[in-house]
Amino acid sequence: MICWWSGGITSAVACKTALDLFKDKNECRVIMIDTGNEDEDTYRFKNDCEKWYGQHIEVITEIGKDYESIQDVWTKHKSLNVATGAICSTQLKRRVREKWQDVNEYDYQIFGFEFDKKECNRALGLHKNHPKAKGIYPLLMMAYDKDDCLRIVQEAGIEIPKMYQLGFRNNNCFKTGCVQGGIGYWQKMERDFPAKFEAMAEMEHKLTALRGEPVTMLKDQSNKAKKVVEETGIKWKRFIFLEKHPKYPELKCLADMKPQKVEPLFECNGFCGTNDLNPRIKTESEINFDTRDI
Repeated sequence: MICWWSGGITSAVACKTALDLFKDKNECRVIMIDTGNEDEDTYRFKNDCEKWYGQHIEVITEIGKDYESIQDVWTKHKSLNVATGAICSTQLKRRVREKWQDVNEYDYQIFGFEFDKKECNRALGLHKNHPKAKGIYPLLMMAYDKDDCLRIVQEAGIEIPKMYQLGFRNNNCFKTGCVQGGIGYWQKMERDFPAKFEAMAEMEHKLTALRGEPVTMLKDQSNKAKKVVEETGIKWKRFIFLEKHPKYPELKCLADMKPQKVEPLFECNGFCGTNDLNPRIKTESEINFDTRDI
């Protein structure tokens, strides 16, 4: 059994449930795919989970191999998001997991999809489209949703990761902020963590210069913006910069958008691209997906 630990409370409880279900802990390996972009508190949470499990959490990573950092991924691909998901998730999580899968033996892989219609569909999509994974979903088996996972972690005497305490609904890539966070997420980042916001705004401008056309995380869903794209055939006419770009004054920036709630997509757990059976949700419609497949 390979139990994938992503740093969030759902994967943490999924791993613990798997360890409890399969009593011989030697049958379970708990593995974290490290992006090198997680908040320091995630590693504190990892240590606490190791004590809870009575077992070491192994770490695998692409950092120091093909990429030196998450910024290196964005720069080399001149992109933040692509049609199959965030380029950083693809390169630093999904492909790392697939490489590991190709050279290691296992009977099943444990994934922390919670008891929620959207996550049930992700599990079904994984089962249909990625049979090599041989996925097992303990939270679906036990009907645990995110609130149940929160309660279980707290009842174990473990402090939940800082990002949840700060009002976020997932625990991914807090060093920079998540490129798939959506408009509400980045509005909160600007309010509460201006240095992180400024760094990502600079990254968008840097990638735009490298690419020779706008590279952003967000896009405009207004009918007016859609009409401009229909008339011009230029998809980037809908893109939204975090901060105004002097070369593209016609494009909106985050300051032009109405305040919104933080509505994340899902935990980034090394199997992005498995939500194809779900109806598109608001946050996803706000994200600028580059049309190139990487």
